[in-house]
Amino acid sequence: MRFIPFYLTLVFFSSLVSQNEKHLKNLTMLTHGGDNAEAYFSYDGKFASFQSNYSKWDLKCDQIFNLDLKKAALDSSYKPPMISSGKGRTTCSYFLKDGKHILYASTFKGGNECPPAPETKGKYLWAVYKSFDIYVADLKGNITQQLTTSDGYDAEATVSPQGDKIVFTSDRSGDLELWTMDIDGKNQKQITFGLGYDGGAFFSPDGKRLVFRASRPTEEAEVKEYKELLLQGLVAPTTMEIYTCNVDGSDIKKVTSLGKANWAPFYHPSGKKIIFSSNHHSTKGYDFQLFMINEDGTGLEQITNQSMFNAFPMFSPDGKKLIFSSNRNNGGTRDTNLFIVDWVE
Repeated sequence: MRFIPFYLTLVFFSSLVSQNEKHLKNLTMLTHGGDNAEAYFSYDGKFASFQSNYSKWDLKCDQIFNLDLKKAALDSSYKPPMISSGKGRTTCSYFLKDGKHILYASTFKGGNECPPAPETKGKYLWAVYKSFDIYVADLKGNITQQLTTSDGYDAEATVSPQGDKIVFTSDRSGDLELWTMDIDGKNQKQITFGLGYDGGAFFSPDGKRLVFRASRPTEEAEVKEYKELLLQGLVAPTTMEIYTCNVDGSDIKKVTSLGKANWAPFYHPSGKKIIFSSNHHSTKGYDFQLFMINEDGTGLEQITNQSMFNAFPMFSPDGKKLIFSSNRNNGGTRDTNLFIVDWVE
């Protein structure tokens, strides 16, 4: 075991924050290999659930883990406990407010093996596995509840700051739309209805609004391609913008009109700004940086400029820290790791 004193960790990794990343200070690397993503804080800010496919942990595809943030900052060899069963593929975990349960989506009832990755067909595609359903597990990994049972894709669930409501994405109505339900899975309601992929939704700090990513194909060829891919359980997430709406789906507003892929949005603690990942500025396509924008679409500001991939930002419950995924400091590999940093206004 290689133990790194916390103060040395901060000193060493502070060099990974450039002068232009003025909102970021005291950056700490939390994982050290594989693809680690979608890290979301517990309500007390001491833990984060996340997904990883790290081969040294004997993983063949993404599984869900519970990261002790203090242990991860102190010890680079720390392996967090796995919450998912290790069967099937998982995605999109999130703590419940009691701090004793984590929800996530899994395909395990469709088979113990990892479902195959989609054929690219010359495009970057995401698979929308029909066997995904949303489950709740305790911190020992015991599944305590299955929240969705409908045929088709149910995933991308997050919980309101008040802990009483869940938003998720489902294709049960024939398109990838946002749905809400009570924390116990009851009162499942469709709240978006526009053609296109609506997903990755998060609540505003007051729990009254949602921010999400969406594709909205309008040209005949775009609509045709979207529908054909969806029938195959696929989406091409290369053209998405950021939207907001009320929790009931009313007052939907388009926040960005930047082009390319704008995704992984999360509300700033003020509830008036949104941080998100985007490659709209890139001539290469694969250069995702974090940006922040006012809820009304004004005041776009670039937050990161290090490495070619920065995404999945989330503010801590007290608003003092930001956790995100990045491929900075990966030694020239393709690894994507989790980082936590002090947020500077």
